[in-house]
Amino acid sequence: MANQTNSKAKALLDWTDARFPLSKMWNEHLAQYYAPKNFNFWYYFGSLALLVLVIQIVSGIFLTMNYKPDGNLNAYHLPAAFTAVEYIMRDVSGGWIIRYMHSTGASFFFIVVYLHMFRGLIYGSYKKPRELVWIFGSLIFLALMAEAFMGYLLPWGQMSFWGAQVIINLFSAIPVIGPDLSTWIRGDFNVSDVTLNRFFALHVIAVPLVLLGLVVAHIIALHEVGSNNPDGVEIKKLKDENGVPLDGIPFHPYYTVKDILGVVVFLIVFCSVLFFAPEGGGYFLEAPNFDAANALKTPPHIAPVWYFTPFYAILRAIPSMAGTQVWGVIGMGAAVVLIALLPWLDKSPVKSVRYRNNSFKVMLALFVVSFIGLGILGALVADDTRTAFARAFSAFYFLFFIGMPLHTNPKWLAEKAGGIKYLISLFVYAALIIYNLYLVAVLPNNIVKAFVLAYTVFFAAIPFLNAFNSEKATPERVTMSTTKQKIMFFVYIGITVIGAYLFATNI
Repeated sequence: MANQTNSKAKALLDWTDARFPLSKMWNEHLAQYYAPKNFNFWYYFGSLALLVLVIQIVSGIFLTMNYKPDGNLNAYHLPAAFTAVEYIMRDVSGGWIIRYMHSTGASFFFIVVYLHMFRGLIYGSYKKPRELVWIFGSLIFLALMAEAFMGYLLPWGQMSFWGAQVIINLFSAIPVIGPDLSTWIRGDFNVSDVTLNRFFALHVIAVPLVLLGLVVAHIIALHEVGSNNPDGVEIKKLKDENGVPLDGIPFHPYYTVKDILGVVVFLIVFCSVLFFAPEGGGYFLEAPNFDAANALKTPPHIAPVWYFTPFYAILRAIPSMAGTQVWGVIGMGAAVVLIALLPWLDKSPVKSVRYRNNSFKVMLALFVVSFIGLGILGALVADDTRTAFARAFSAFYFLFFIGMPLHTNPKWLAEKAGGIKYLISLFVYAALIIYNLYLVAVLPNNIVKAFVLAYTVFFAAIPFLNAFNSEKATPERVTMSTTKQKIMFFVYIGITVIGAYLFATNI
């Protein structure tokens, strides 16, 4: 009986393979896709990003079944869109958990994506031959920001309404086309029912299609060149007689099991927040958004959701010049675009932070502090001291990227000697130092002045710190044994089964 069942299953598989490359795709992307055997904790976040994307799509589908994108007032003198969300929360069976799953999932999506991008940064996953993988990832990040911004308007609460009003008005600062562009984005002269409907269409249909296409392209490009690893070793260079990488193991079952462990732990954390703190202390769902949108009543403090605050802080930190605010908009856009340019800004031959010079490690630490600092400042009401810190952190943020050719490879300037690139790079380097000294002179806070001055001295001294700039030798083989990875495989299975049981029996 078992043999008969197996033969029927094989016949069905053969019939399918003759019409669709199912087995080929399984082998190419799972069973016979060889990944480095030294993946660590940081490599969970790619699969977790895919998981959260699925959660957002599924929960979003159920939300659209009861949501009405209508900004006009109903019989109770409340916007229909706002009351639709209240209806989902109060009257739809299970609606509250679906809504919270979607709103909490948005924040977790950015948490996972930021950690995934940070992993790529510390291990050099953007370097040759993975430039296109990084470009697709950067476009995913842009699409995700657009998706989150448009979705944030849909609850039609006070912060949704006024946040959209402020962000869209930024486009009016663009010379010549700005006013018409902002009107075109809104579809009206102010944020209105027209804006809500077009944002709903873009959030539900247009941007998700682009996002899914980019995710597929990202995965295909990744599997074409192979995954990076914590040692930065290209495992395809050393293969056995069968063409199997010596430092690789099949993605399935080794990493599918490992990713399932990550999924179980993630779901425990996600559900803990979902059931006990879905508002995230006012960061995932702000208090003003529980009030209906009112064009005649401005909230005391307008700020975007936490995952946009680093870029919002950069926007606020850049002062108006020549009678226009466009410089802040340019700075905010450049802060995102520079991320995509990492493959060409990093001049070091070393991929992994394990073997990088100390200059890069210090600059990376300052970048992380700056990014977190900007995120905190962007959520707070601006004053002179906070603006001073925001300007200092913004300078550090841009210096990390613009100065990357220097602190990743201090010899780069000398290597360009005699050419126009040398003169340009020397000019940029000197301009950055002068700008930092200018900040020291104009910043009102002495603590910030001391911080910026110390940073400037370090940045200026990088080319001369030879001992500080030495890099370790990168190994030819990965530093984890196959035996250890196989032992960890069974450990992952045990933890996953126990965790899944405890999760299922206590949910």
